[in-house]
Amino acid sequence: MIGAIIGDIAGSVYEYAGNKDPSVPLFPPGASYTDDSILAVATASAILDQRAYVSAYRQFGHQYPHPMGGYGLGFKQWLMGSDLKPYNSWGNGSAMRVAPVGWAFETLEQTIEEAKRSAEVTHNHMCGITGAQAVAAAIWWARHRKSKNEIRELVVRHFGYALARSVAGIRSTYTFDSSCQGTVPEAIAAFLDSTDFESALRNAISLGGDADTLGCITGGIAQAFYREIPPHLLNPARNLLPAELLGIVDRFSERYPLFHTPS
Repeated sequence: MIGAIIGDIAGSVYEYAGNKDPSVPLFPPGASYTDDSILAVATASAILDQRAYVSAYRQFGHQYPHPMGGYGLGFKQWLMGSDLKPYNSWGNGSAMRVAPVGWAFETLEQTIEEAKRSAEVTHNHMCGITGAQAVAAAIWWARHRKSKNEIRELVVRHFGYALARSVAGIRSTYTFDSSCQGTVPEAIAAFLDSTDFESALRNAISLGGDADTLGCITGGIAQAFYREIPPHLLNPARNLLPAELLGIVDRFSERYPLFHTPS
């Protein structure tokens, strides 16, 4: 899941910038973890400690109330209210926090069902559920050594997303979109058009959209596929995380070994 967090941090300062340049710095001054990382760690915590997702999301949301970029309005209202019912969201929040699910379950069927469970505590609209399931499944397929062409075909077949566009084609017309249906296919395309972990992040944050979430989703898949994260990306991200969040990331990584780090 650290790949998702690195993508979140790399995209954090470009979230509303409309950036179309893949060569921009990935950790410029002001780069920080956002709600994407916080809630991905909450998902990991729920899995590790066999807690309800609703409890984990509310705990971490209250404990880290002012991340860079802030929580979405719907989630913020849910977080501050007393009603624990989901609010029928189709936003990309369900997809940005789901990466740990893609690592923690043995079968594809378990992964897809667990992604639904993690999404529907807030994002019970079918588009919100599908977005989470597609991201978790893509990570699962990448972990199991499916090729990029296979991952593309499987995502299209199982979830109906159109994945024929290249990053260059998306970039030319894409603008900020916080919906699952307007974020998840683009993030997967950013991975599919990449050559390594870093190029996947650069593809994602150069689309000119919701850069931290695009980076988060793309980074989670890219980590599973490439198996390597270079130290110049890994170390700054680890240094930016609060100790408690980093501790959960490390505990999750120990239980579900994720990647080889070059020395």
